[in-house]
Amino acid sequence: MMAVRAGVMAMVMPVTLLGGGAMASARPQPEPLSRGPEPVLALGRFAGYGPGQTAVTYDPKLVPSGAAAAVAYVPIADGHASVQLRAQGLLPNRRYGAHVHTNACGSKGEDAGPHFQHVQDPKTPSTDPKFANPRNEIWLDFTTDGQGNGFSRAALERRFTDRRPHSVIVHADHTHTDPGHAGQAGARLACINVDF
Repeated sequence: MMAVRAGVMAMVMPVTLLGGGAMASARPQPEPLSRGPEPVLALGRFAGYGPGQTAVTYDPKLVPSGAAAAVAYVPIADGHASVQLRAQGLLPNRRYGAHVHTNACGSKGEDAGPHFQHVQDPKTPSTDPKFANPRNEIWLDFTTDGQGNGFSRAALERRFTDRRPHSVIVHADHTHTDPGHAGQAGARLACINVDF
């Protein structure tokens, strides 16, 4: 595992530059409020769970070992931020759901905990559209192209504070929005550790 400062280039760095299981990330350092934290970049190739593994696959049929992912968090000067997800080597022409989660990846998809919410729902799992929505959570659903590459971006109206998420989970389906199912996206197929 290697930690480096990630600049704006993190947003355009191609996933093809990944080495097997390599990761680059930066933990924001305290800075004046007007400047905000530094960007963060996590890079990894999917494999089975193990210590130090950045990208973990729980279903190699749908997220093959060796497929790659990059997640970038970029704070913007006006207090907003964005999270971007880029994937390569997944199944072609397939819809995947993806969300930012509270805990780091573990040996099971459930280890990543619930979705990160800016305003937390007192009920878990959260299926109330008042809490489980793309403004309160960070949804990164994407559809792969014919080569199995996918991209998504979520604009955040606020930055993370002392409560930070620690992973992105790739799900089997695009995210539902109807009451009682809001925020659900099927099985947890894979996980990417991100040092937000």
